[in-house]
Amino acid sequence: MNAAATKGPKPSDYHVKISINPVGLDRPRAWLVAGFQDFRDATAVSLAYGVFWVGLSLAITLGAFTLDLWHWLLPLVAGFMFLGPLVAVGAYGISRALEEHRTPTMGDAFGAWRAHTGQLAMMGLMMMIFFLAWIRLATLLFALFFGFEVPNPDTLYISLLTTSEGLSMLLVGTAAGAVLAFGAFSISVVAIPTLMDQDLTFMEGIEASLKAVAQNFRPMLLWAAILTGSVLLGVVTFYIGLAVILPVLGHASWHAYEDLVNVEITEPPTR
Repeated sequence: MNAAATKGPKPSDYHVKISINPVGLDRPRAWLVAGFQDFRDATAVSLAYGVFWVGLSLAITLGAFTLDLWHWLLPLVAGFMFLGPLVAVGAYGISRALEEHRTPTMGDAFGAWRAHTGQLAMMGLMMMIFFLAWIRLATLLFALFFGFEVPNPDTLYISLLTTSEGLSMLLVGTAAGAVLAFGAFSISVVAIPTLMDQDLTFMEGIEASLKAVAQNFRPMLLWAAILTGSVLLGVVTFYIGLAVILPVLGHASWHAYEDLVNVEITEPPTR
């Protein structure tokens, strides 16, 4: 934990100094190992939290097909990467409880956001802006390559993989989505756990995240690839794998924050 962390309210005239520790390419693996250990130490609560998100994902998928909106599933699944840091909040709460030598409860998972509701909500708004930008971009790309008529599922997915229009859309969409996703990753990768652990503003959380990516670009790029690949693996298992993958990644991200971020909050000089 950060030795200089201040848990109580921070007066507006206090000085905040955010510094980032340099890390090597071996650290993402260490974060994953620590994440698996937290999952093992709090299996019941962590798994219940993961199952909740699996159930919600299945419900959204079923709803999309029921309402004949199945064509939104691909951009929604891809857009999950923009909301992933918010989904992991409960895992952060579980990891924090373990570090405090407490037995984690469902309250730690589902109520972890309560102490800093306002600032976490602002971060949520920032992530939602990225998500909506992606959805809008995906809609425009679909209209550009396929027009405004929605084909049936078999025709669409065959077209995506076997026609020049479909392959071009996948290529352009992947490139544009990657740029948006990395932007969202850069402002959020350690911002949300920082806000949960410190009494800071959401802009200070974003500052910590941007500094972490800028000063440890290669390890953080590797971490982004690990997060993306793991979530995709969970999705192709019809979401079932996410029951374990999501909490493990959340626990690991908490340890990434602790490895990377130092926050010093000092009182203003007396006059």
